[in-house]
Amino acid sequence: MQLTDLVVKETAGLTGTVNAPSSKALTHRALIAASLSDGRSKIKDPLICDDTLATIDACRMMGAEISRSGNAAPEVQGRSKPLTPSDVINCRDSAATMRFIAPVSTLADGITVLTGGESLRRRPMEPLLQALRQLGVQCYSTKSDGCPPLVVFGGGIEGGRASIRGDISSQFISGLLFALPIARADTNIVLSMPLESKPYVDMTLNILVKHEVNVDVKHDYGEFRVPCGQRYMPFDHTIEGDYSSAAFLMAAAVATSSHVKIENLSENSLQGDRLIVSVLEKMGVQITVGRDFVEVQGARSLKAVDIDLRDTPDLIPVCTVFGCLARGKSLIRGVRRLRFKESDRTAGLVSELGKLGADVKTVNDVIIVNGGKKLRGAELDSHGDHRIAMACAVAALKAEGTTVLHGIECINKSYPDFVRDMISVGGRMVER
Repeated sequence: MQLTDLVVKETAGLTGTVNAPSSKALTHRALIAASLSDGRSKIKDPLICDDTLATIDACRMMGAEISRSGNAAPEVQGRSKPLTPSDVINCRDSAATMRFIAPVSTLADGITVLTGGESLRRRPMEPLLQALRQLGVQCYSTKSDGCPPLVVFGGGIEGGRASIRGDISSQFISGLLFALPIARADTNIVLSMPLESKPYVDMTLNILVKHEVNVDVKHDYGEFRVPCGQRYMPFDHTIEGDYSSAAFLMAAAVATSSHVKIENLSENSLQGDRLIVSVLEKMGVQITVGRDFVEVQGARSLKAVDIDLRDTPDLIPVCTVFGCLARGKSLIRGVRRLRFKESDRTAGLVSELGKLGADVKTVNDVIIVNGGKKLRGAELDSHGDHRIAMACAVAALKAEGTTVLHGIECINKSYPDFVRDMISVGGRMVER
């Protein structure tokens, strides 16, 4: 693959209005639920990116008919009993696709094989496989290391009781919740460790309710009771804007002490990454929140913060950049799981922001940033990670001189229009 470079020059100020991209997490979930519905659902304003295209292709291979025509809302003709795929399902580098489709594939009659790109084949899947085995499913990691490729034997889910950790990935819980309403018996999912990234499970539960599927949540998310014999009903979704992607637009305004308005952000969103608004307010940034927009006026001086982001790990890269811009020591807690993302994000952030002159280090479960250091342009590596790439691009707006960021094409995983949107408000960036 030909790698693409992004050249970023120090930018004095930004101004304008940008539409936040649609939520990747909600697009995944709407596609899965619609594909399990006996009937036709519409999905208006989905995010079309590398990860959601992987989910679209996987759902089609399981028998869903998904039509896309120009700007029209995709229509999904689902089926409550998925088909056995005629070939291996390639989830590309989308962990959400694999973790949602693996449980769903148990509902087909035959055997499903799931694989992905090099990055995905390093990501842990064993807790999900163990939970499925407890529910009567035969499933394996082909390398016996708990990582993809995976082999899942279909024929349905018996149901019963399964224990699973809640502190590795909430996507494991969401994947089970999608499949278990069609199990043969009621199922209780019991968490052996407290749930992290709770807001993502709330998003799944909300999607299930829209499709008339019920789950009983007990003991403060310590247990989920899923009645069997349920049917997904069709539902027409409108996908709201993505706070995790919009956070980078907010960061650009903060880095350049600028005024930017970001539309298509719901004031009442269930997205945990809406926390970014509170973080910026705590740091002294002037924020205006409307019914469907967030307006940011970057402050000349940022306050250091001590924040725990274990429930919103996608905010960690951008908040690390905020720490670099603030005066004083910022502590960003709950970063342990970043080592198991598309890359080792903690190591990547320390390495690349350090090249710009930032003072960033990790100690156990904490990123420590001694902020206020002068940033200077440098040659950076995206590590093939979309959030590291966007964090570095935003930090480079504040860096003296010119920064060259290699491997920027990875942003297509979640925010294909990032560079275009940044340029539209005055960011001095160009791809080459």
